[in-house]
Amino acid sequence: MKAFWIPAIIFLAMIIAVLAGGGCRSKTGGTASKAKAGTIASEGEVWTGWNQYQIPDYTEEGQEIRYGYELIANTSYYLGPKGTVAALTNGMNCQNCHLKGGTVPFGNNFGKVFATYPLYRARNNGIQDIYERVNDCFQRSLNGEKLDTASREMQAIYAYIKWVGDGVPKGKVFAGTSIMKLPFMNRAADPRRGQSVYQVKCVSCHGADGNGAPNPEGTGYLYPPLWGNHSFNDGAGLFRLGSMAGFIKNNMPLGTTYRDPQLTDEEAWDIAAYINSHARPLFDQHEDWKILSKKPLDAPYGPYIDSFSQEQHKYGPYGPIAIAQAAAKSRVETIK
Repeated sequence: MKAFWIPAIIFLAMIIAVLAGGGCRSKTGGTASKAKAGTIASEGEVWTGWNQYQIPDYTEEGQEIRYGYELIANTSYYLGPKGTVAALTNGMNCQNCHLKGGTVPFGNNFGKVFATYPLYRARNNGIQDIYERVNDCFQRSLNGEKLDTASREMQAIYAYIKWVGDGVPKGKVFAGTSIMKLPFMNRAADPRRGQSVYQVKCVSCHGADGNGAPNPEGTGYLYPPLWGNHSFNDGAGLFRLGSMAGFIKNNMPLGTTYRDPQLTDEEAWDIAAYINSHARPLFDQHEDWKILSKKPLDAPYGPYIDSFSQEQHKYGPYGPIAIAQAAAKSRVETIK
């Protein structure tokens, strides 16, 4: 009889070992392998965030994280023009730019935020913490007002961003946590070419007028407006052509991923030019980019450290600007 007990004992021991090994459980079980789930499996692999179904909302901390996710995904419901908490923003959701709650590779995600902030940001001429960075988005991308740092809502957004970045070592930036930089074209991006592609690839969601598609409740948008009074203002990061083109290439039209793009680089540049050629709300940027040598070459407003026109800085071609700026920066370093 003992011979029959031995396999059973071994099997039982294996089960106990699995249950005891916290790193084998998912985040929904309260413990997670930070080397894999929610971050990356190995060095060099593209980062993918936790999804909303893994939020441990059976705990008090998890409920705060859940509320943070809801604020990111449905910002307008809580903080839009008809917000149930306050009327602070233009009707867009954070998730319109930070896809799927800020978890999508190359989708303007939150994968490096908690690991890298506080962070020096040249646009703001100093060190920003996460609260200041969130309010930057509220004022620029949501064309709204600042959210009170001490509010329940800001604390929940902070908790969610921290949770999404769980397992990313402090100071570490993994692949996929920035908008992809597309190669420069040898020509300027062309809004007219972009319009032709937009009419085929983008109109069904964002409309011919770029006003997007409101949700049935009228509290926000199923698909966000890309220009006009209800879109992001001209101080937002996506008003820079390189950022918009990289975002479009890896995420648009609906269903696109960085592994399976549906547009060429040139099409992405041209659509970006078409979108950013339209009028949108204005933001006071006179305090931005005080150190001109740190100002991106696709910043659509001067002054600049070179002699190229504002038109070329907005649409390109960017190769000549890059060469000129590199030479100017080299001269400054030599003088130092």
